[in-house]
Amino acid sequence: MRKIFILGSGRMGSQIAALLAATGQYAVTVADRAEPRLDLPVAAAVERRQVDARDAITLRRALAGQDIVVSACPYFLNLVIAEAARDCGVHYFDLTEDVETARAIGAIAAGADTVFAPQCGLAPGFVGIVAHHMAQEFDQVQSIQMRVGALPVYPVNSLKYNLTWSTDGLINEYCNPCDAIVDGRRAQLLPLEGLERFSLDGVDYEAFNTSGGLGSLCETLAGKVAELTYKTVRYPGHRDILRLLLHDLDLQHDRQTLQRIFERAIPKTDQDVVVLMVNAIGEKRGRLCQETFSIKVYGDGGASAIQATTAGSLCAMVDLFAAGRLRQRGLIRQEDVTLPDFLGNRFGSLFRPPSHRIAA
Repeated sequence: MRKIFILGSGRMGSQIAALLAATGQYAVTVADRAEPRLDLPVAAAVERRQVDARDAITLRRALAGQDIVVSACPYFLNLVIAEAARDCGVHYFDLTEDVETARAIGAIAAGADTVFAPQCGLAPGFVGIVAHHMAQEFDQVQSIQMRVGALPVYPVNSLKYNLTWSTDGLINEYCNPCDAIVDGRRAQLLPLEGLERFSLDGVDYEAFNTSGGLGSLCETLAGKVAELTYKTVRYPGHRDILRLLLHDLDLQHDRQTLQRIFERAIPKTDQDVVVLMVNAIGEKRGRLCQETFSIKVYGDGGASAIQATTAGSLCAMVDLFAAGRLRQRGLIRQEDVTLPDFLGNRFGSLFRPPSHRIAA
């Protein structure tokens, strides 16, 4: 039985713990620096420990004897945890959306005897597996457009938005440069730009540039695709209010104030929907073709949609690794995972579209 040590007992960490413990095939420990947070309802079989990930000595002691560590902590703690994992010979998985953190973890993974798998969530994460798979279905790829959003089912405020996950990560997406491939060359685009509107299942949405969702796809698909973009999906009007806050009021340079405003004024919700769409255009046997992968996942009352998809994606990665379906040392990128393997996994099955054929 693999021993899994999960750092961070928030919405994502507690959901990961519950999913893995429910299999009966993992010995799960969940840890947090704040003892009250360990009272969150997770499976009775889950061991709880108070550990401060910022304390390098305590962290290394806690990882002794573990097989896998999962960071469900804010992105700025992941480097400390990854370094401790390497020192302790423990396999490492995380959910980070921060580009620089993921690159630094890649450097830590170089020459390691254990696995380092950053960016195992929804976006970056599963959406990259889909995009890479679709790119391989074409003889020549013209464009890949990745669009993902976690939205309230019942929007009531002017932003038409509720907090559904990490505020730190959300602000990162809205403020940091956005990787892309444009005209066949790697580029960095401005966040909040590239506004577009579309409809899906009779609902109107907008999408705009945000940071982090591409993961390492720009490196993997360099020279193989003319256009590669990632945009966050919101209800129409959201982007314009963000521009007021970030640019007109200059809160992009005062992220702590922006975080306080968001957390004080925007309520959380578990009644959400995750919208994911990947469009790929390219040539097949001399003809220009388009393929689209699209899903909507709703919160089910037990977990929000963003909890279910983010935690489910990471659990699928852990499960595939434990089953020997992934490499067993060094860096694992999301595009190293085949889409059929992922969708065939018990956790990855959540992402299966009801009517979409996936070629093996």
